[in-house]
Amino acid sequence: MTEIDERATPELEPGPDWGRRVLWTGGLLAVFVLAVIIGSATIPRWWAHRVGDQVDGSITQGTTLGIVYGFVFTFLPIVAIVLILRWRRTWKTIATALGIGIVLALPNLMTLSIVTGRGNAAHAGDRILDVEAPAFRGGTLAGAIVAAALIVFMAYLMVSRDRAQTKARRARADLQNTATPPSDTPPPAS
Repeated sequence: MTEIDERATPELEPGPDWGRRVLWTGGLLAVFVLAVIIGSATIPRWWAHRVGDQVDGSITQGTTLGIVYGFVFTFLPIVAIVLILRWRRTWKTIATALGIGIVLALPNLMTLSIVTGRGNAAHAGDRILDVEAPAFRGGTLAGAIVAAALIVFMAYLMVSRDRAQTKARRARADLQNTATPPSDTPPPAS
């Protein structure tokens, strides 16, 4: 005789499926670790061969190509990150900007993995660059330094321009305030 009121019993909302989330996170982490291991064993040697094919043993070409790579692949990522972050600053946008920056900086990062790497592939890439692409690493460093210096100089110019414009606006406002007589004083009697 007693009926249960369905409206009176609160329905439980299902929470997040933590088991599935942990499984996905673990799987993605395992794939990432495997990709890093495979990449560290193959990418330095592969990149050294690609650069060696372009330079073909010439010190002049090695220096020039290194400067171009160092400059372009330092300048573009920084400019892309700054422009994206000026547009919007949510955590998704920041992650996207960093991802784009890393992709644009990959040639410099691959060269850096050869220079600083300790594995067999990094040592093999180092020897390949010594023979097939002399002066490429130094040129890359020089290009990256020039790009970073140019970006710092551009930032200085933008900040100093903003300061100068603010100062000019204040000076104009002060000049207008002193040039116009106050309206509550009577005009001089003649």
